[in-house]
Amino acid sequence: MRLVVTALLATVSWGASALAAKHDSTSDVFARIDEIDRASLVMTVETGIVPRPLGHTIALALDRVAADAEKPGASRPDDYLRIEPLIIAIAGPDATRMHAGRSRQDIIPTVLKLEQRDRLLDLAAALADARRSLLALAQREASTIVPAYTNGVQAQPTTYGHVLLGYAAAMARDSDRLREAWARTNLSPLGAAALGTSSFPVDRKRLAALLGFDAPVENSYDAGQLAPMDLGLELTGIAANLATTAGSFAQDLYAQYHQTKPWILLREGALTGPSSIMPQKRNPVALYSLRMKASDVVGGAMAFTVMAHNVDSGMPDYKRNQLIPPARTLAVATEMCRRWVSVLDGLVVDRDRAAAEVAADYSTTTELADTLQREANVPFRLGHHFASELVTYGRGHDLRPADLPFSEVQRIYAEAAQAPGLPQEMPKTLPLTEARFREALSASGMIAAAKGLGGPQEAEVTRMLGEARDRLAADRAWLSDKRNGLATARSGLDTAFAALANGG
Repeated sequence: MRLVVTALLATVSWGASALAAKHDSTSDVFARIDEIDRASLVMTVETGIVPRPLGHTIALALDRVAADAEKPGASRPDDYLRIEPLIIAIAGPDATRMHAGRSRQDIIPTVLKLEQRDRLLDLAAALADARRSLLALAQREASTIVPAYTNGVQAQPTTYGHVLLGYAAAMARDSDRLREAWARTNLSPLGAAALGTSSFPVDRKRLAALLGFDAPVENSYDAGQLAPMDLGLELTGIAANLATTAGSFAQDLYAQYHQTKPWILLREGALTGPSSIMPQKRNPVALYSLRMKASDVVGGAMAFTVMAHNVDSGMPDYKRNQLIPPARTLAVATEMCRRWVSVLDGLVVDRDRAAAEVAADYSTTTELADTLQREANVPFRLGHHFASELVTYGRGHDLRPADLPFSEVQRIYAEAAQAPGLPQEMPKTLPLTEARFREALSASGMIAAAKGLGGPQEAEVTRMLGEARDRLAADRAWLSDKRNGLATARSGLDTAFAALANGG
């Protein structure tokens, strides 16, 4: 199994942008442990586990250790057992009383949680930015007629605004998943000790509040031994789900680069790159960078799943691996969303070329069959057969739908209407004027005729665009509320700790 993990890791190119700088407050383990130590000290003094005068001494030691770690070239240990000797060297052995009722078994999961929740909020913000760019593009191209595909074949015309709003809906679901995951992410393992708490009067709710968590993970065995595994799977799964949508979006665009005259491209310049040998090439650098970053996210999620699979509870595999913890996968997904924004903001749509692509094929024939049934009571299956015969004739004679001779259209319908078993009252000659036939077979006519909920018609696109913007605004408000809550909690911890450090 470890060979499988190694192989997966070899496929995941995290890139410099995914690996945060050493002193980045969202990934620096030393800073996380320092924050946990400060919360623990405040709680142990409040509960009487540590006498207040000793608490003052320990507070000064913690400040000194943190200040020393900020000096150029200083070490910033990422293990409590390497930090504790630095505290003892300043405050003496009695400083270890702060560790009462704690273990690395609850410190490590708390470090992971602190980073995971920040990365979750970072991803939520980056996803919101991508949705904003996508909705702006959807409004700009709300009425742009484009071909849509099923099974890789041109199926029906729609508008690019309609297509983009489909992606907006998928992205909004991932935003919902992040919000739902927050309720499980923002729970504190601290105070669970090794797995069964301790005989000290540790106030786990106070610890949670000081660190900005909504509550503790209630079961102390779950807190350090099980929750890190299933939450990791949940968070990486959400990231992989979003990455799959991003990859689909990228591939939809990439198909355009196979054509000699695409209808949608990236703006030339920073988003494209020249070939080293072929002068005519404009490589879509931003597009394949987005796709590759999406692959990195999916690879990270798969690797974490393999690491957590068939491992005894309490093992370090899914708790202490520094190569691909869930927080890193969230960070890569955040970078992916930033690249998505660059692609969205740099798209250039050739509306005439898109319309020509639709007009060159027979993707509107479904509406012709629908029109015959709706307006002339022609059974759909007959209308479908007639339309299919039109396609065969048109393609066989290298004709676009708009170029079909109306006399041939009438002939083909009359032949189709002679099939046995049809109702006697059904018209035997085409019951449409040429003008009505041309309108039914046009892309604009088909789109305008759509009446279903969520369709490409202008009224529905406008309605969905408005609702998508409202939903995005609500998600941004949620994000702001959670970040403000964490800032308030940190301010409260700083105030309580400062009182100890100042001898209060």
